[in-house]
Amino acid sequence: MFWYQQPPRSSLKLIVSSTSWNYSSYEDGYSEAKFEVNRQNTDYSLMTIKNLTPKDEATYFCAASDH
Repeated sequence: MFWYQQPPRSSLKLIVSSTSWNYSSYEDGYSEAKFEVNRQNTDYSLMTIKNLTPKDEATYFCAASDH
């Protein structure tokens, strides 16, 4: 599963990818301390954004891949 952030008037930015429910890979500039991902199984993922600030204003998307 993949989590993306799209700030106003900007393009999509990949935050984190999760290849299994116990491992997540964060892109540069993003961390688990801010964007916590919980994945209970292959069909469910929840991202929690901690300590929100005005800079976090964006649309957030989740995407899945079956390969």
